[in-house]
Formats: sequence, C-alpha cells, structure tokens
Amino acid sequence: MHVIGSVEWCRFPNLGVPVIKARVDSGAKTSSIQADKIKPFIKDGQEWVKFDVTPLQDNQSIVVSCEERVTGRKLVKNTSGISEERLVVQTTVQIGDHRWKVDLTLANRETMEFRMLLGRDAFLERCLVDVSKEYIQGKVLEEELNDLYSEYTQVKNGLRIGVLASNPRLYSNKRIIEAGEAHGHEMVFLNVEHSYMKLDVHSPEIRYRGGNILNQFDAIIPRIKPAVTFYGCAILRQFKHLGVYCLNSAEAITQSRDKLFASMLFSENDINIPVTGFAKSPMDTKDLIRMVNGAPLIIKLLESTQGRGVVLAETDKAAESVINAFKSVKTNILVQEFIKEANGQDIRCFVVNGKVVASMQRQAAKGEFRANIHQGGKASVIKITAEERKLATKATKALNLAVAGVDIIRSNKGPLLLEVNSSPGLEGIEMVTGIDIAKVMIQGIERKLQYTN
Repeated sequence: MHVIGSVEWCRFPNLGVPVIKARVDSGAKTSSIQADKIKPFIKDGQEWVKFDVTPLQDNQSIVVSCEERVTGRKLVKNTSGISEERLVVQTTVQIGDHRWKVDLTLANRETMEFRMLLGRDAFLERCLVDVSKEYIQGKVLEEELNDLYSEYTQVKNGLRIGVLASNPRLYSNKRIIEAGEAHGHEMVFLNVEHSYMKLDVHSPEIRYRGGNILNQFDAIIPRIKPAVTFYGCAILRQFKHLGVYCLNSAEAITQSRDKLFASMLFSENDINIPVTGFAKSPMDTKDLIRMVNGAPLIIKLLESTQGRGVVLAETDKAAESVINAFKSVKTNILVQEFIKEANGQDIRCFVVNGKVVASMQRQAAKGEFRANIHQGGKASVIKITAEERKLATKATKALNLAVAGVDIIRSNKGPLLLEVNSSPGLEGIEMVTGIDIAKVMIQGIERKLQYTN
C-alpha cells in the first residue's frame, strides 16, 4: 500500500485532464472535481454527460472539455449546508505511478481553494495518507504545467470581461456569462470577497485567491450584493485605476445604495418622489409624521433591498412607535408618504446606457403592500408612458448609472420614483418580457469599448 500526502497532483487520462491539484481529505466521504456547463445526454441508450473543467486555480482561461458516462447521482451538502444533487462519473485517476478507478461528483468549486477534492472512498483501501506532507507522489513544476496545458491555451479575439459578484449560480450572473460567451468574449466569474488589492504607485494590482493577478481585463460587470458594498466598491475603484472599464462605477453604486443621498439627488434634479422625511431626534417624530401627510406611511431602512427593511405603519400611533424604536437602536430610516391609489402596484424599468430596454408591472400579493417579486409579487408586461420612460432615464442619469432597475409608482400626481437599484435582477423581467437583457448589457460594453468582431 503506497503513501500519499495531504495535497497531490492527479491525472485523468480518460477525461483528457493532464493534471489537477487535489486536496486529499479523509474527513470527506466523496470526491469531487470542478465542473462547469454540465450537460447530460443520451449515448447508446445510456446517460452521459459533457462538462468543462478549469483545472488550474490561477488560470481560468484554460478549459478542458470532458465527456463521461453517468454512473449515478448523489445528494451532497455544499459549504452553505444546503443539499444539492450532483452527477457522478467513474473514471481512472493516476497519482504518481499508481492508477485506479474513482467515482467523482461534478461540482462547482469556483470558490474553493482546490479544483479537486479526493475523499476517503477513493483511497481508503488503496493508500495511506500522511497529512504532515504534500506531493509525496511528485510535484509538478510550473514549466511542466505550462507544457502540459500549452494546447489548451487559445488565442481569443473577444474581450475579457469579469463578473464581480458573490454567487456564480445566481440566474443573473449565469445569464450575463452566457451572453458574453455567445458574443465570443472570455467571461470570468470573480468572487468579490476573494479579490484583494495591492496599493502601490509603481505597480498597483488586483489579486485573486491564491495570488492570481487580475490586471488583464477589458471590462468589469459589478453585481455587488448590499452586504459587501464597501469592499466591492473598493475593488471596483482599483479596477478603474488600472484602466478597466466598469459598467457601473463605484461612486454610482455607493450613491444608489444610500437612499437618503439618492433621494436628495433626485430632488436636486427635479425628479418627483413620494414626500420623504428624515430626522434624528425622537422629539421631532410627530412633526415628521405630519410632514409626510400622516399615516398610513412607509418607513424604510436607508440600505433596504428587495423590499426587506420596509414597513407600513397604518396609524400615526403605530408610526410613532416604529420610528422611535428604530431611533432608539441608532438605525437611520426614511419616512415616506404612502401612495394608496397605486393599489400595491409598481413598475420596474430596466435601463441600459440611458435607454429603457424592458419594463414590467409588479402586483403585490394579497395582504402585502410591497410589490417586489422577492416578497411574493406577481409580474406582467406593461407598456409605459413617455413620462415614465423619461423619469426612469433621468433617475439613472442623476446617479450616473449605466445599468439600473428603476422602480416607479403611479399616483394621482403622476409617476413617482420609488428607488433605483444598481444591481437589478434579470430573472423576473427576462421571463416576463422575453427580452434578452443580458445580451443588451454585453452589447452596451461593446459599444463603449468600440469593439467590433
């Protein structure tokens, strides 16, 4: 019985993967390999699967296309504790001079340190593991690695575009990557929290988990979730400093996420919004309520999103209690008039480079005042008026956003702007309207960079 270390280089001759670094983990039962674009199909009456492997952690431009027969499915808990079904293939693995059959689950390991995990089912009766050592069966040097993968390095004529986000499986992120690849561009998913920077006058850098330098990008599409706004915008500023075009700038995103500042900008630019109030002292609460025409009224956290952190107070007394409760824990809020005649409806306009490319109407669920789809709202196609179109484009211009989801409400005073989202979701509006918004976003980058194929 031979000995292997806690990290080893594995070869997969039947898959065509020259070599891939694996974490050997006796604490894990199953083995998994990094796989993208997983597409099952039938061959000779049996289920097979096609998938892509990006075997090198620090070089996402190298992709190996694989094909293997499916031997089963396995329910596996991911790092978030959520169970997901994965396809299983059986193939030959070689470590050093030793070869044997191994079952592999196909998994997205984009955010993992290693592109492969070798679980105990793969080696328990064949090998002993010395966890104190690495590469017992031989180390692959960089020069050899370059030779092994030289044929997989392709010269691409398209742009290199990064999607700076948190979840590669999110519908919007997947659609943007698909649209970019369909246009011949190299699309790279970048986890915002795995990116970091070097601040230096002579050689500023952005690096990715493990030290891969990310300076060679033509454009970045930011899809930064609210929880990492500060860090994500810092990374965006560094990309801008390096001369990379960012579809939405850090400044624009920061402004849009601060609801108070955004509301002040709208007011300065003659953009109609519901009457809005802001105060700090509990002694001003009663007048604050009167100022927005009394209850019912809306109370919003300054950084709420997808309808979360938004409360409807139906009486002045209830409003006073909620407002003072927020103030007592030093939480900043906006108080806004409630537009009763909207009947729980609002309009989402998707704006790209100053043009409304799609719009839908959202209807709040019964007993709910928020029309957000994440809060159970139903969406339908709507034809917006010229005034609503102008309001949407004017709002994005005020915030200097190239891409935005603009929420508008119809009132007796005409259309009113509710808010502007700098990372709007694509799923609901693409499904309802049938418009390929991801494609429009890619075309917007192409025009900005004067790219022609």
